[in-house]
Amino acid sequence: MSPQDHRTVTIGDFRPPDVSPRALGLILLLLLLAAILWSSIFTVAPEEVGVVLTFGEYTRLAEPGLRLKFPYPIQTITKVPVQRQLKQEFGFRTEQAGVRSTFTTQGLEGEAEMLTGDLNVAVVEWTTQFRVKDPYKFLFRLRNLGDTFRDMNEAVMRGVVGDRSVTEVLTIGRQEIASEAERRLQELCDQYETGLKIEQVVLQDVNPPDEVKPSFNEVNQAQQERERMINEARTEYNRVIPRSSGEALQTIQEAEGYATDRVNRARGDAARFEALYAAYSRAPAVTRRRLHLETLQQVLPRVERTVVLDRDLKGLLPLLSIGKEGK
Repeated sequence: MSPQDHRTVTIGDFRPPDVSPRALGLILLLLLLAAILWSSIFTVAPEEVGVVLTFGEYTRLAEPGLRLKFPYPIQTITKVPVQRQLKQEFGFRTEQAGVRSTFTTQGLEGEAEMLTGDLNVAVVEWTTQFRVKDPYKFLFRLRNLGDTFRDMNEAVMRGVVGDRSVTEVLTIGRQEIASEAERRLQELCDQYETGLKIEQVVLQDVNPPDEVKPSFNEVNQAQQERERMINEARTEYNRVIPRSSGEALQTIQEAEGYATDRVNRARGDAARFEALYAAYSRAPAVTRRRLHLETLQQVLPRVERTVVLDRDLKGLLPLLSIGKEGK
């Protein structure tokens, strides 16, 4: 190849290919149609709903799936996770979630320290689980919803803790506090039309401040010892008192039964005597003979040997045996 066959081409020598205005317009139109089509199609995930806005004003809700809308900027779409459970942490933050999650409380002391009803301080860490039940209210009814929701949580929890003693907060009242906070927080969310549904309020950790933990543990041990002694005394009381009460009741019932029996027997004997006296008054001889015979009927069966004598008999001894059989 000869040197004449090489030619240096500079940028200034480059010329675009000749394109007719009609072809250029067609290309631009196709690009515009593709952009319009791209901005008109959107997908809503199964756990979301799409809020469609027309020039910034609420128009409708788009259910999960492949949907259409007018192109931007006529209509825009905001996706809200209505099926996903959301969570806010108070007094601590999760640094790394997993099998062994790690947490931090650095710089969050003011968020967790609360004053109880008996003027003691407790460190309360909790989580609030919630979900979006009304996407329209969630987006448009309240400004700065995230900060406002956190302020509502702190206000409610401080109010509930402030109504109880430190002993209730740290021991037996934790479940009641969580339930009451959940109820009050839901009422506040409905009042402010946040569009949120409170699923659960969970107290993660409740402790006294680190400075007073040793003293509090000693007081707690003394209270537990007191409760143990009280329970032992109640156990002894429940063992002795019911038994004594039962024995006393048994004695009273036996006495009442004996008294009733004696009274009934006396009434029966009196009634029998009155009946005999009435019969005797009507026929004294017959009654006297009947009483004599009834008495003999009761006495004679108990006698081992019976001797019947004639009234006119004179010699009694020859008839009676005075030997062993007679004895």
